[in-house]
Amino acid sequence: MAEVESFKDENLIVGYENSDDAGVFKLNDEIALVESADFITPIVDDPFVYGQISAANALSDIYAMGGVPKTALNLLMWDKENLDLSMVQEILKGGAERLKEARVTLLGGHSISDLEQKYGLSVTGIIHPQKVWKNQQVQKGDALVLSKPLGSGILATALKMGALEFKRDLEGIISMVMLNQKSSEIAKDFCIHSCTDITGFGLVGHLLEMCGKAMSARIYLEKIPLIDGLKTLIQKGLIPNGSKENQKFLEQFVKYEAHSDDEIALFDTQTSGGLLFALPQSQSQAFVEKLKLSGYTQSSVIGEVVEKDQKNIIIC
Repeated sequence: MAEVESFKDENLIVGYENSDDAGVFKLNDEIALVESADFITPIVDDPFVYGQISAANALSDIYAMGGVPKTALNLLMWDKENLDLSMVQEILKGGAERLKEARVTLLGGHSISDLEQKYGLSVTGIIHPQKVWKNQQVQKGDALVLSKPLGSGILATALKMGALEFKRDLEGIISMVMLNQKSSEIAKDFCIHSCTDITGFGLVGHLLEMCGKAMSARIYLEKIPLIDGLKTLIQKGLIPNGSKENQKFLEQFVKYEAHSDDEIALFDTQTSGGLLFALPQSQSQAFVEKLKLSGYTQSSVIGEVVEKDQKNIIIC
């Protein structure tokens, strides 16, 4: 996308050049629009839960910028050959339920026939032009705080392979359905330097984007929160190809000072993952405590930003 030439209005605050989670466009000195679109293929067989996860995943981009989502449009690619109308209605109901909790108004949407089912949202939010969280504004010494546990990609693979029984109360399902709304709201009481949400490129991939060319980051293996039962799934080899590909590509940027049997989780492709915040060390513990009280029970300080090293990410 960075090589695509396009018109850029002088009021553009954040475009696509630095892989930020959403675009930001200034309307006036007090209000800017935050816009993003995202859709996914079914990650679970339950259509209602799939709709919930898809919507939470799309809303997350707005929360990662520090914005407040206000309106949404459904994006539906309907596999008519395999899904009847009642299942599609359940998908849309799941999405609508998440929008209702987020107090986001559904304006309509667009649907097409597709051989592979996909659903998501185009979301518009608002933010103050001077309060945007960009993903490449980390500072030396910043603590890195992750709000949700890792492992949704591995969990989804286990479910698809029949190695795990689907239940709506599985910790990983609850985590994916959970909005990043409250964590974003809580963060506004702290000095957030940078933020992103952890999705397809995994923790290492998105942290690499945050560090840019100027900084490196240390990840503490023992501090990484994992969904319940993930280590057992990893031991069984239930690793999605996307996570393996992430690891294969990203390891050129990684220095290992320690290893663990479950380090693949650092590269696991996530859906509706947590927010990763960079903020002063002095505020990090109070921030984590507030996150935990608000339902993000596995939130943790997982690392720190350091001076540029030969490698961008140091796992210790």
